[in-house]
Amino acid sequence: MNENLFASFTIPTMIGLPIVILIILFPSILFPSPDRLINNRLTSIQQWLIQLTSKQMLSTHNYKGQTWALMLTSLILFIGTTNLLGLLPHSFTPTTQLSMNLGMAIPLWAGTVIMGFRYKTKASLAHFLPQGTPSLLIPMLVIIETISLLIQPMALAVRLTANITAGHLLIHLIGGATLVLMDISIATASITFIVLMLLTILEFAVALIQAYVFTLLVSLYLHDNT
Repeated sequence: MNENLFASFTIPTMIGLPIVILIILFPSILFPSPDRLINNRLTSIQQWLIQLTSKQMLSTHNYKGQTWALMLTSLILFIGTTNLLGLLPHSFTPTTQLSMNLGMAIPLWAGTVIMGFRYKTKASLAHFLPQGTPSLLIPMLVIIETISLLIQPMALAVRLTANITAGHLLIHLIGGATLVLMDISIATASITFIVLMLLTILEFAVALIQAYVFTLLVSLYLHDNT
């Protein structure tokens, strides 16, 4: 119990060098590329899930928005597998780092905004000033809308970081409490262990849901700007 509560969030090193890049690249190995005439069950399930997710996210997009299909599919697969691998014991979850999540959110958000100003200039500028605004409120509304636009990538990154970090902290705390209670009361420790198992199952769902929410919000930003 004397272990630092945030020790699992520190970037791992090997021979003094950070190995976070190797950890980030690891999930790509888990998705086999189909090279046979008839796919096996794993590849078929993988392709079915990818097609289902892509169809749901891109069904409302026009042609310009659908050109982002590969980007959005890769994004949800990367975040989902990274979150799930982080639930393994003695592993590291890159999505608990705000800097990494900002590194994903800012370029994607900036790309959607640039497309909006390029293809829908009038509509994009109209978001800063709703129709029928009183003249006295124009400067204030422009400032508020600008801030709300600039805060979107921060909200994306903070939401993902907070949800993944909170789940890991709860698992760490309840797991430590279970170990301590084993020497005090087996019955109480058993109840705590059941709670820990239920929380772990919940975290598996949260890992996938957060990947979907992150990608869906990027898709919505893209829909508003294309």
